[in-house]
Amino acid sequence: MTTATVDPKAGSKTDSPAGGYRLPEATDGGYAVLRRGLRLAPEFTKGLGVTIALALVSTVGRLVIPLTVQQTLDRGILAKGGPDYGVVRTMVALSAVAVLITALSAYLMNVRLYTTSERGLSAVRAKAFRHVHDLSMLHQQSEQRGALVSRVTSDIDTVTVFIQQGGMFLFIAAAQVLIVTIVMALYSWQLTLFVWACFVPMFLIMRRIQARTGRAYGKVRQRYGKMLGEVSESLVGADVLRAYGIEERAGRRIGEAVRSTRDSQLRTQRLIVVTFSMGELVAGVVTAGIVVLGVLLGVGGHLTAGELTAMMFLVTLFISPVQFGTEMLNEAQNAIAGWRRIVGLLEAPPDVVDPGSTGVAPAEGPLGVAFEEVGFAYPGGAPVLHALSTEIKPRTRVAVVGETGSGKTTFAKLLTRLMDPTSGQIVINGVPLRDVDFQTLRSRMVMVPQDGFLFDMTVGDNVRYGKPGATDAEVRQAFDDLGLTDWLDGLPEGLATRVGQRGESLSAGERQLVALARAYIADPDLLVLDEATSAVDPATEVRIGRALDGLTRGRTSIAIAHRLSTAEAADEVFVFDAGRIVERGPHRELVAAGGVYSGLHESWARQQRT
Repeated sequence: MTTATVDPKAGSKTDSPAGGYRLPEATDGGYAVLRRGLRLAPEFTKGLGVTIALALVSTVGRLVIPLTVQQTLDRGILAKGGPDYGVVRTMVALSAVAVLITALSAYLMNVRLYTTSERGLSAVRAKAFRHVHDLSMLHQQSEQRGALVSRVTSDIDTVTVFIQQGGMFLFIAAAQVLIVTIVMALYSWQLTLFVWACFVPMFLIMRRIQARTGRAYGKVRQRYGKMLGEVSESLVGADVLRAYGIEERAGRRIGEAVRSTRDSQLRTQRLIVVTFSMGELVAGVVTAGIVVLGVLLGVGGHLTAGELTAMMFLVTLFISPVQFGTEMLNEAQNAIAGWRRIVGLLEAPPDVVDPGSTGVAPAEGPLGVAFEEVGFAYPGGAPVLHALSTEIKPRTRVAVVGETGSGKTTFAKLLTRLMDPTSGQIVINGVPLRDVDFQTLRSRMVMVPQDGFLFDMTVGDNVRYGKPGATDAEVRQAFDDLGLTDWLDGLPEGLATRVGQRGESLSAGERQLVALARAYIADPDLLVLDEATSAVDPATEVRIGRALDGLTRGRTSIAIAHRLSTAEAADEVFVFDAGRIVERGPHRELVAAGGVYSGLHESWARQQRT
């Protein structure tokens, strides 16, 4: 079975053997990926010219020492007629100035490099985080949550390490090798040819190894993301693991992910060891060869003692960046692998697009909704909704009922534009839903999801997500209007009670109470309640039912519920079956009709009696 996947270049859907959407990854080579990344994050290039200039100054400064050593020996200590201490003093002073300038340039370069890189990386991290939220739920569900988080955290961290510890220094290393080669050639073209003759074969071999290293690091990043996904999933589902006694099975899955990541890392490190060892071997051969050949050239009168000493210094300045560059090229492959995944994320086209400033705001007041031939199918799956056409008038309270899998929740997600239809369109107050900007849409339409998700902060702060800046008095008033003051006062610290991660310090029903208060204080024109009372006890359900009557009065509301007490109080009931509205009308008429709704209501009523 094949499923649709977003193509990162064309923004279209292509077949893939994986299940559901998969976030794309950049497929170009390393250099192309870096260029695409810099286009997405221009903060990295701000002030880059000055940083490069400082890098060049520090690089050239390192070459002053070999030159002054040569001049000190040939024109000072070994000068004809005896040592010339004036030359020695001049060269020593020049060396001291060069060292100071080099150190200052290197310091300023590093400060600018760290400042620029941190600024750029923080911008990339924020942009990636925002983009994840811009992606539809289909995109977000394409990867395990931990794997998705790894793109915004650990993948960016690999880029951080490389930029701050290797990126600029690769440039410095290349510049140093070039400049040192020119200076060495001025002293002895023979020794310069020998040095390059030793290193060129290593460079050619390394080029092939680097390609393999890049692929190996790509696998490392993928498996690291999978490992984080497994760990995250096990932590979130810890209660289920304990309840079913399957901790050992989960441990085996995590252990397998850890071992897979470890093995991938080890295979990559073996390639790195080969390149590092090769560099050490060639460096030893070059150093020994320079000594032997240099002495022979000196004996033949082709090289002075000062020039030979300078060549020894210069060879060290040649070998050092080559060895460092070899190590940094390996780190570059790791960074490019991480950067490739980041670019793939940032270039993933959102299939639910915010029209932004070009958006149209629907007329003020309660919202009316029209579904016009709306169809929807999850990638690779059968249609969930079939050419649905219906209308909800402003100020109407609608209850949506039906068997599990009949399309109720999909109906709500399309209405709140968490997803877009695959065919047809949804219109609110005469404006197509796709044309309404997200800020307007979210301020006028609120959905209370089934799980009542809370953030790790206080009850009051969670409610304030519905109305940023709301005072404690306003938050308390929301609970009071919902008839929940007694419950609120029963909490250890009232509004200041911390709810814990995902609200786990509260019961499922209590989390839903806070979620309802959050929706209430937002004061939307259209309210969508997805199984809003599914997790509360009967007494609380009655209390919330009375509060919701006041909350929904005067505004459009759509309530999706298995408990049909909500349907009894609605103005109209939509009955879903296999992705279609098979019945609609007031509760009493549908019960009397003896159709699908009548059967559902009779079954529910029987459960209530027992």
